[in-house]
Amino acid sequence: MRDRSVPRIDVVVVGGGISGLAAAWALLRDGGPALRVTVLEAATSIGGKLALTEVGGRTVDAGAESMLARRPEGLALAEAVGLGDQIEHPTVEGAAVWTRGVLRGMPRGLVMGIPTDLRALAASQVLSWRGLLRIPLDHVWRPTPVDGDIAIGALVATRIGREVVDRLVEPLLGGVYAGHADEISLDAALPQLAGAIRVERSLLTAAARQVAGQTGAGPLFATLRGGLAGLPVAVAARLRADGVEIRTASTVRELSRTPDGGWQVVVGESRSALQLRADAVVLAVPAAPAARLLAGVLPSAALDLAAIEYASVAIVTAVLPATGNGALAGTGFLVPPLEGLTVKAATFSSSKWGWVRAQDPERAVVRMSIGRHREEGDLQRSDEELASVALSDLAKVTGFERPPVDAVVNRWGGALPQYAVGHIDRIDRIRGAVEAAPGLAVCGAAYDGVGVPACIASAERAAGHLLRRLGERRQWGHG
Repeated sequence: MRDRSVPRIDVVVVGGGISGLAAAWALLRDGGPALRVTVLEAATSIGGKLALTEVGGRTVDAGAESMLARRPEGLALAEAVGLGDQIEHPTVEGAAVWTRGVLRGMPRGLVMGIPTDLRALAASQVLSWRGLLRIPLDHVWRPTPVDGDIAIGALVATRIGREVVDRLVEPLLGGVYAGHADEISLDAALPQLAGAIRVERSLLTAAARQVAGQTGAGPLFATLRGGLAGLPVAVAARLRADGVEIRTASTVRELSRTPDGGWQVVVGESRSALQLRADAVVLAVPAAPAARLLAGVLPSAALDLAAIEYASVAIVTAVLPATGNGALAGTGFLVPPLEGLTVKAATFSSSKWGWVRAQDPERAVVRMSIGRHREEGDLQRSDEELASVALSDLAKVTGFERPPVDAVVNRWGGALPQYAVGHIDRIDRIRGAVEAAPGLAVCGAAYDGVGVPACIASAERAAGHLLRRLGERRQWGHG
């Protein structure tokens, strides 16, 4: 039982996606028994972009379906909430890229499309001979000065040629950010490589250093049996069991300071608005709603947040009538923008994940991704049209033309923040302003990475900052 002589500390977490739930988890874990945490989520369910969908009589992930296994945060959280025995790694390897009219195996040793094994690259035939011959010149070019942040595409094109950008870097970056290589920040998206290229003369050498550091690191990706969407559900269940209140359908409309140095959080429509007082607030929402909430209290941070652009995407998930067709072997494929297809990537889920295949070994599940930054025109189509176009592209790439058993479209508006050149400086300004305000922190995909582990790390950073600031103001018991 909590010592009632210890003042209670109220913390409100705005946002019930994985970032907000992970922030609440870190606060509860490290904040002691006097901390009371409330999570407010605008949607009718928690989880954000980690959600399930039903298609063809089975349940699969509708949003993110895997997380990096070589970052510890995602797997650690899954273990902590009792999902350790549900962790799965891909059952097969072998992604491909649709390039120059043929589906070709992705060569090994790539760092976001930058090659480190030129023999493997040549054997893959992903590039033309002219493109291949251009690459080794990187070793004799003068060093490229990288004094400040630059676009990944600009650096790669300068050092090893435009064809590497168009046929390798673009599809891989498109899969992660739904963005464009000539706009995405080197420092933000590839920080290790950015550091190495400022020391090494050669981009190939810098990339090889990064690959060498990953030797023996184990599987690259992981998911959970039953779907990655089970992670926020399990975290929320544990939070509720430990006394955290999680309110869905609770849109935060306003954030303001109180005379005593705390915060007032206004929830819901004006006629029935609920006012909550908090000692501290975590904003675990995308940049645009965070900007709106901060406009009246931290206008400079709000302006920087509002400048972060987002890409919208759609996922077409289809159940196909057989898995025996060799065209659907491997984990899937990527499509460079210059190939002119609507689908930018496809995952052969029933080949990649054992738990998906186990639901029905006689049928195949394929996820197809559509949508890039500022290219949302394709998403204006109806669900039926999107599914038809996606399946047509799948048939062109793989030759698999049998009609689907079922297909479903899940749309994610404003799903992926764009890490434009200068992103790290912008985030530093935002955090500098936010963390100077007592009892306030931000976290989520807009800041330090778009994957699940990166979002969890962002949440843990926000929670740690708040606990340090609160500790400067008050003392409470730890149990």
